[in-house]
Amino acid sequence: MTEDWQAGGFGLYVHWPFCEAKCPYCDFNSHVVKHIDQTRWANALAAEVLRVSSQTPGRLLRSIFFGGGTPSLMLPETVATILNAAQTHWTWANDIEITLEANPNSVEANRFRGFAEAGINRVSLGIQSLRDNDLRRLGRLHSAKEAQRAFDIAQNTFGRVSFDLIYARQDQTLDDWKIELSEALAMAGDHLSLYQLTVEHGTAFWDRQNAGKLRGLPGEDLAADMYDLTQDLCGAAGMPAYEVSNHAAPGSESRHNLIYWNYGDYAGVGPGAHGRLTLGGQKYANSAWLQPGAWLKSVETGSGDEINSKLSVKDQASEYLMMGLRVTDGIDTARLHKMCDNLSLDTTVDRLLELGLMFRSQDRIGVTQQGRLVLNAVIAELLPD
Repeated sequence: MTEDWQAGGFGLYVHWPFCEAKCPYCDFNSHVVKHIDQTRWANALAAEVLRVSSQTPGRLLRSIFFGGGTPSLMLPETVATILNAAQTHWTWANDIEITLEANPNSVEANRFRGFAEAGINRVSLGIQSLRDNDLRRLGRLHSAKEAQRAFDIAQNTFGRVSFDLIYARQDQTLDDWKIELSEALAMAGDHLSLYQLTVEHGTAFWDRQNAGKLRGLPGEDLAADMYDLTQDLCGAAGMPAYEVSNHAAPGSESRHNLIYWNYGDYAGVGPGAHGRLTLGGQKYANSAWLQPGAWLKSVETGSGDEINSKLSVKDQASEYLMMGLRVTDGIDTARLHKMCDNLSLDTTVDRLLELGLMFRSQDRIGVTQQGRLVLNAVIAELLPD
């Protein structure tokens, strides 16, 4: 019998928790340390891959994603060790996508060649801005010129290259963003991730905002105008949104992220990593120990997971709604009702259709461009009690 996760596919996420500096807007699990024992970390990450893959042998692995942190601080040998482990129990898709996140200041041509030789075939660059003043405000360690150089090296080394930008920054006008995004589209390959700046709890920006020291952030109306402008410019450039913050030429979408948004299964290894695995017909959620030291010791005594719990059918339906409504083509209603057959959304969906926040197309429902501006509120309306 086909298990539900197969509709979304199967991938592996590897978390590298180390950075050269902590960005003031970042709420990811990242840490700055003086020394990293790359051999010990390579062996630990590989051991976790082997442990999880032994529970799911024979699966077709469609993607691998090295996130962080700053994975480009890894040695190519570390990457190779982990990839070798991922081939032990899993079958790799012929067109497997293997992505590594990189910061421009950690890009070296020789290291990038080493990553390519290890098996990396896609790079995602955290450029964040093409303006030096804003890069400094964002706590980035690179300049716009260094970002362009890193992008050129990546394009000359890998078949697929994406990069991230943050907009709705301090003192940024609509015209500023129009000019910068036009520059980004002119240099882009086939994929861009474009995020509105959000001030997250636990970050340095959060503390500054509470102290009244984070000035010049755009209001809701300007931020919404920037979002609409982003859709218009990217669409005209042949890179429409396929997810709230991600744009790609048709066929160049991030296959790994689509596994999340299409609610497939994925193994998550590394400090703070999360996973969703279907074992014996039951879907489980796992999360690893957050602190690198605690995770490392836990792996070396058996497992890096702190939590491993069963997901109820209602939990699964909720997660599918939360993830699937992020993509522009929405979710399969038949699949949703198969997960949770007593779920009734018709009245709520009809109301959101009337408001222009959702669409219905045959057996799919999704969120309109207007609805994506208030996506969290739309999802909250739909989640089962």
